[in-house]
Amino acid sequence: MIHYIGTSHLSLSDIQTILLEGKKIALSEEAIENIQKCRAYLDDKMERESAPIYGINTGFGSLCDVKIDKENLTLLQENLVMSHSCGTGDRVPQEIVKLMLLLKIQSLSYGHSGVQLVTAERLITMFNEGIYPVIYTQGSLGASGDLAPLAHLALPLIGEGTVVYKGEEISSSVLFEKFGWTKIILQSKEGLALLNGTQFMSAYGVYNLLKAYKLSYFADAIGTISLEGFNGNKSPFLAYSHIIRPHNGQLQTAARILSFLEDSELIEQEGKAVQDPYSFRCMPQVHGASKDTFAFVKKTFETEINSVTDNPNIFIEEDMIISAGNFHGQPLALGADYLAIAMAELGSISERRTYQLISGLRGLPAFLVNEPGLNSGFMIPQYTAASIASANKQLCTPSSIDSIVSSNGQEDHVSMGANGAVKCKTVIDNVERILAIELLNATQAIEFRRPLKSSPFIESMVEAYRKEVPFVEVDRLLHNDIQKSIAFIQNFVLDKEVLFG
Repeated sequence: MIHYIGTSHLSLSDIQTILLEGKKIALSEEAIENIQKCRAYLDDKMERESAPIYGINTGFGSLCDVKIDKENLTLLQENLVMSHSCGTGDRVPQEIVKLMLLLKIQSLSYGHSGVQLVTAERLITMFNEGIYPVIYTQGSLGASGDLAPLAHLALPLIGEGTVVYKGEEISSSVLFEKFGWTKIILQSKEGLALLNGTQFMSAYGVYNLLKAYKLSYFADAIGTISLEGFNGNKSPFLAYSHIIRPHNGQLQTAARILSFLEDSELIEQEGKAVQDPYSFRCMPQVHGASKDTFAFVKKTFETEINSVTDNPNIFIEEDMIISAGNFHGQPLALGADYLAIAMAELGSISERRTYQLISGLRGLPAFLVNEPGLNSGFMIPQYTAASIASANKQLCTPSSIDSIVSSNGQEDHVSMGANGAVKCKTVIDNVERILAIELLNATQAIEFRRPLKSSPFIESMVEAYRKEVPFVEVDRLLHNDIQKSIAFIQNFVLDKEVLFG
């Protein structure tokens, strides 16, 4: 149950396995050697040379021309961590902090960052023991690295800041007492290696993608239940139409929905309407376009999490230390914005299906309830879904089109990818709520088609759902049903083949 960190590719699927199986992590022998060689090279270079090297014996940002004496290099790194811990706003969820730790260790393991082995090993212990630094969502410009969030991540290494351990928030000094730790004496470059990087954006991106893939599956499944409840047609999902417009996501969605409908009595009954509204008929085209977006964003983030993103970069064989810009989050900023838009569309079309179901069409009662008028039924859940779908549209204004000058003009173009990543999570959480409301409506609608049955797959999903949320006979407190519907989706575990297939 150990995942060894090294030069091997870390995939989204690997991360899903690490999280679901609660795997511990450790450095591979190759990673240990890479880290030690790089640190030894840097120590030797600092002994032999006195020329200014950015971030190693100089100030930071626009203070890059200020040379720092050798005896102050540790203080320089500690001051960097302390001064950059300026986050504010909401707290970063612990599952994302855990990903930040994993991805920071992965980036440091390649041997281009100059950290001490003890520093990497302390981060690994924090991951394995469930020690999560308190980090805040606001403070990163998404360039020059995720400075403020990563500073908060690094604070416990030097005995500062607070962490959550076993559900309790404690100071780093208390943490040190529990584990018998002493603070790490940061060497030249180490503070910058810890703070420079895109692990805040990347961790959010990984989290968002994992949830997006899961919700994409549920959008297909819940949309199929809605199709059955609406007495819709099967023909728009047959392969013939999709082969002549062969977008991968479109083909995948149509095939998945057809598989969900296999052996359904409902879908095969006669007397269907000639056409269904777009929100049903165009599920392959709309859901599929989102899937194709996921593929692009997944490629972007998997490249990023297998990269070195701090600055400067150390190249032992070439005897070079290069100050470049791998900390710039532009690829991630664009990816986060694109993912948010793609997910918002899944929510938008889901809300439209909910609207169709409550509209008293195709033999369904108005608002999906017996005795409408006396009962308002499912009138207001659609309002809620509409409100959330509209909020998502407002949230999908791209963050990546913005920039603002910082550090006295030295950092004159930034990605705003951190804002985009946080905003993307909000959009995805909102889509989960919209789909939960559709599930509530779809399972209600399909009951009005009895005694005909849907497919074994759909019936099994409805049966599982009914154990949590019974049929609505008369008006009741639907907030509770919506919350239980959200929990039903959240607690449903999909294997990797289904998730990424």
